[in-house]
Amino acid sequence: MLSPYSGIILAGGLNSRFSGANKAFIQIGNKRILDNIYDVFRELFEEIILVTNDPLKYLGWDLKIVTDIYPARSSLTGIHAGLFYATSSHSFITACDTPFLKKELIETILCAVEPQIDIIIPETSAGIEPLCAVYSKRCLKQIENQLDNQEYKIQKFFNKVRVRKLSDNELRANDPELTSFFNVNNPSSLEKAKEIKTG
Repeated sequence: MLSPYSGIILAGGLNSRFSGANKAFIQIGNKRILDNIYDVFRELFEEIILVTNDPLKYLGWDLKIVTDIYPARSSLTGIHAGLFYATSSHSFITACDTPFLKKELIETILCAVEPQIDIIIPETSAGIEPLCAVYSKRCLKQIENQLDNQEYKIQKFFNKVRVRKLSDNELRANDPELTSFFNVNNPSSLEKAKEIKTG
């Protein structure tokens, strides 16, 4: 049974550390990163939204493609656009550079959703994971206030909404190595990802 919530993929980055190469299309093993995320999302969400400022590149996927509403390029503007267009009360949001995102880890986060909670976010020894988290549409107003002030740090508005953090132990139950949080953001992390895949 599919989740009543939406799944949002952010694919609006500038990819500057990859000389402009699109991280979503990087192949690890025999799969592009976006294909892996999409396959996981299809098992979980009826509504899948992809936020990008280059929509023509993504017409091959069966999902709703939207673009940023605010002109600034940041993860926060992507979160805003995804939530704005989502039809459900809460949405799980991830970036397009997470090759090992596990269905079971997402389910752990989705199971913690409560109507009155605005953000359900993993917190490990490395810190919080704002791009592997659930946000409610109630966050939109606070995000808009931030963007109007040109403030782009995602967690800046967290003290104005209701947040539940999921502990390391809760997360490791379904993702022991926490590889769901691994992201390919530069060439060295890409090499590490290939090692993880073959290892």
